[in-house]
Amino acid sequence: MQKQWNKIKLGDISEVIGGGTPSTKNYDFWNGDIPWLTPKDLSGYNNRYISRGERNITKLGLQNSSARMLPKGTVLLTSRAPIGYLAIAENDVCTNQGFKSIILKDGYCPEFFYYLLKNNIDYIIGMGSGSTFAEISGTQVKNLEFTVPPLDIQKKVAGVLGALDDKIELNNKINNNLEQQAQALYVNNIELYKERNIKVEDIIITANTGADAIQKAPIVDYDTGVKCVRVGDMSNKRSYSDWGYAKVTDDVFSQYQLKKDDIIVTRTASLGLNTIISKNLDAVYNNGLIRLTINKDVIIPLLVYRQLQTDDFKNYISKIEGETSVRPNMKINYLLQYSFAVMNKEKQKELINVLEPLWNKQEQLIEENTRLATIRDALLPKFMSGEIDVSNVDISALTSTDKLSFTKD
Repeated sequence: MQKQWNKIKLGDISEVIGGGTPSTKNYDFWNGDIPWLTPKDLSGYNNRYISRGERNITKLGLQNSSARMLPKGTVLLTSRAPIGYLAIAENDVCTNQGFKSIILKDGYCPEFFYYLLKNNIDYIIGMGSGSTFAEISGTQVKNLEFTVPPLDIQKKVAGVLGALDDKIELNNKINNNLEQQAQALYVNNIELYKERNIKVEDIIITANTGADAIQKAPIVDYDTGVKCVRVGDMSNKRSYSDWGYAKVTDDVFSQYQLKKDDIIVTRTASLGLNTIISKNLDAVYNNGLIRLTINKDVIIPLLVYRQLQTDDFKNYISKIEGETSVRPNMKINYLLQYSFAVMNKEKQKELINVLEPLWNKQEQLIEENTRLATIRDALLPKFMSGEIDVSNVDISALTSTDKLSFTKD
């Protein structure tokens, strides 16, 4: 390790700030122009910078709560429900009490500390305690001790890792744009060329949950190479690499293996999230998901996936959430009774010729992001330990090839 790296406590180089929530009973405290974040706003959020959450508060709300204004560049760390979400304030924001936010002193790079905390997030999560839910205190955050380099090296490390994340975030923006294009094309064509209405039960070969698979395979086992998609994995629904692993028997795997063009739909928690499988996977699925195997003689599977992204389907699903005060649970039969418009087979083929290139481009970008994230995650601990001399890293090579270009100092 370079001699100029120094051991510091986070509390000695920063101010650690909690948050607060204005009274929800006072309308004058809400819907203002001050961005107010909760841990929920960072759930499934993959960018480094964040500018706002779902809700804003007013100046009066800020004055009448323990929320504090946090300047641009503040490192936002969730301290409960759950611990460990990270982002950097893109502009002035405030948060609820689920954060311990870090305002760094001059001479310390927010982006470097974002990555430093990310590299130590499992340790930070492990510090949590509490009878209701795990939580970390401001004192614990202040006492976090790290060995950090001078500012110029901090910026270089943040620059290399940031270049990889810049590319990932750009790809995500392109993918979101492609998704919107594809969905608009689908909806417009259905409105113009719908032939008849049909129920999900009329377009499938089979439909089942993964209940048996999860009963026989609850154990995480990386050695099997078999993944098990759970409800929580569906927030980033097409990044198969993020799914966890499971220990499964051969018969469970053969019965519940996800195959190309299968559609999986969440039936609990984040109700109605869905995706279509683009290739045969060494993966099974748990009992929070319903798998649909589509009859291709009736409808092209990708069009079913597109239908399940529509507002019409979301409204259909919302009826379940409105009927219960407890955790919603969609029965298979409810999904099978969902009715929607279809085109004749010739029009389906014409539309799919337009949609498939968009889908394939999305898949390419997802695969590239997986590669870039793998490189970033391999470099992260080496940079944070000083094992790699960041000045010898070729950023252009990292973002364009599979080869890591660096030398040890």
